[in-house]
Amino acid sequence: MKSLKLTLMGLMLAAAPAMLAAQPAPGTMPALTPAPESALPATAASNAAAGTAVASSATPVETPVVTPPNAGAAAPGISHYAPDPEVGHPLDKAYKIQPQVTEIGQDALWMHNVVLMPIITIISLFVLALLLWVVVRFRAKANPVPSRTAHNTTIEIIWTLAPVLLLLVIAVPSIKLLAKQYSPPKADLTVKVIGNQWYWTYQYPDNGDFELVSNMLAEDKRKPADGPRLLAVDERMVVPAGAVVKLIVTSNDVIHSFAVPAFWTKMDAVPGRLNETWFKVPADKPGVYYGQCSELCGARHAYMPIAVEAVPPARFAAWVASKGGTMPGAAGAANPDATSPASPAVAATGAAAAPESPLALGAPGAPVSDPTVNATAAPPTSGQGANQNSGQ
Repeated sequence: MKSLKLTLMGLMLAAAPAMLAAQPAPGTMPALTPAPESALPATAASNAAAGTAVASSATPVETPVVTPPNAGAAAPGISHYAPDPEVGHPLDKAYKIQPQVTEIGQDALWMHNVVLMPIITIISLFVLALLLWVVVRFRAKANPVPSRTAHNTTIEIIWTLAPVLLLLVIAVPSIKLLAKQYSPPKADLTVKVIGNQWYWTYQYPDNGDFELVSNMLAEDKRKPADGPRLLAVDERMVVPAGAVVKLIVTSNDVIHSFAVPAFWTKMDAVPGRLNETWFKVPADKPGVYYGQCSELCGARHAYMPIAVEAVPPARFAAWVASKGGTMPGAAGAANPDATSPASPAVAATGAAAAPESPLALGAPGAPVSDPTVNATAAPPTSGQGANQNSGQ
């Protein structure tokens, strides 16, 4: 047994140099020799060959990109209006009121130009003439002995009656204008406007209650078609031209004010309160009109602009569909055989209202007759959809 152990130890000592020579140097990895393809399992080899053949011969297949309903950018074929250089925004070197596009705006402009400005001008010139006359006529050099006249009955009657008559002249058209502003006709569309620090949110309860978040576009993303500097936004409030639009205005944080000068529209957005106003862009004046928050609301008050785009009814219907919304009467038109007795009435009402409602062209299933809405039109030039306040 002892001799067997000695023999094994001798063999190990003889083989030790060869084993040490075969070890890799410290800090190096042993070289790996790839196994031949024949050594691969049959399934792996076949799968690799099949994958190579498919990759080399198959035609690439485009995967459709699904855009969320409220992604911001309009659907293909729905372009946005570029701003009119003369209407809808402040004009360079202008000192007058912006050109008015709504009927109330034109009435208010008439009130300003025909009633108020002449009266103000006449009163100012009259008072200036009186001051100059008093300075010259009653100066100390011309009157070494001051007059002791206490009052003049005729003058007192005149300066009492004249202001009263002037106020009556102003009051009559002014009250008519106020009554017209706060007695709106029946609304064709309702939009809920919510002020936030510092952006606007627009909700369309009549069209599926979808929501838009409107932020000012960063200057490096703004194009001339988006609007003037500090007025271009990523999401415009889109409304149909020729329709009465009722605005429900409120706020989520502090007091804001929704104002579009070209519409003669201004309404405070107060937290916890719903204020109402309205406007109607004539059917022959589609376009984009700009405004701003008109109530000091914080550090970024100057960077929450408003852009309202008035479009033909057919284009409005296409835009609503692109946002995932629906037009009024869609349920009745889609399911005329519903068990509810109101469903046929809704469908019949929608059909009967077609000639007189400005939204009739946008009814479900109606042909899109607006030539500006087509499937081959170029994508919108506007940068809408960024939903980022560039100043933040």
